Amino acid sequence: MSNQSKSLMVVLSSPSGAGKTTLSKKIQQSDNSFKISVSHTTRKPRANEVDGVDYYFVSEKKFKSLLDENAFYEHSKIFENYYGTSKSSVNEILKNNCNVLFDIDWKGAQQLRKFKELNLVTIFILPPSKEELKKRLIARSQDGEESIQRRLLAYSEDIQHSKEYEHVLVNDDIESCFKEIKKIILNNQKSEQ
Repeated sequence: MSNQSKSLMVVLSSPSGAGKTTLSKKIQQSDNSFKISVSHTTRKPRANEVDGVDYYFVSEKKFKSLLDENAFYEHSKIFENYYGTSKSSVNEILKNNCNVLFDIDWKGAQQLRKFKELNLVTIFILPPSKEELKKRLIARSQDGEESIQRRLLAYSEDIQHSKEYEHVLVNDDIESCFKEIKKIILNNQKSEQ
């Protein structure tokens, strides 16, 4: 696709609870040329989530059917649920000459890097500490104790993969972290011109 070389594709990854979804939304709100890639998932929607906005909520059968059709740029199974970025939804964003924002984990980022035609900028967001991450997971009240423990166990593996990213930022303060991401985006947009 010809627009892929012009459009910036920013990948934000982090351990669960480090702030990547909040940062993704802030980027999209501050720059309307960015559209968040909406992933498919087999997990149940949380109370505040909207189908087609936060995720495309699908059955496991439908997800596997899309997998068989090679419909995803990336996909993985995380905490018993499948997640995937469909090629058609990304291509739709590109067709409209917009930049794409991916809110995905390191496994998804590894798969995206295989598509050499994608103009990726990869950013890994770290919490200030594991203790702070635990506080954030508890404060957001979206997960039960078992889920929080699973996410904390995954933390060590997640941060091992941060070295695969072009940029690694610590989200100590959401506004400061957001400003750093904006600088990275601006620098990459300038280098594309």
